[in-house]
Amino acid sequence: MRNTAIIIAFLSFVGIVDVAVAEYSFEVINSTKDKVTKLQVSEEGKKWGEFDIGDGIAPGETAKIVWAESTEDEECKQKIKATYADKSKTDISEFDFCEDDLSLELK
Repeated sequence: MRNTAIIIAFLSFVGIVDVAVAEYSFEVINSTKDKVTKLQVSEEGKKWGEFDIGDGIAPGETAKIVWAESTEDEECKQKIKATYADKSKTDISEFDFCEDDLSLELK
C-alpha cells in the first residue's frame, strides 16, 4: 500500500496525476445464516485491529470495508477473521488487500 502512495505522490509532484488520497477497500459478502459482529485483521497474527462494521453485517448482506488511513504503512498481505453473533469465529485466512476488486465471501 505504501508503494502506491509514494508513486502517486511522485506523479503528483511532476504534474502527471491529480493529487488524490488512495482509498483501499474490499467487499465482505456474508453468505451465512448468522450476523457478523466483528471483523479483525492482523499483519502477523498476534496483534489484531478491528474494522468498524457498525451494527454488523447481516446474513445475505454485502458490505464495503474501507481501510483507515493509519494503515498506509502496513503490508498488503494481512490475516483476517470474523466473529458471528453467536460468538463463533471463522478460521484465520490471509489475503492480499492491495488486490483490485477484492471480495471475501463468508460461508
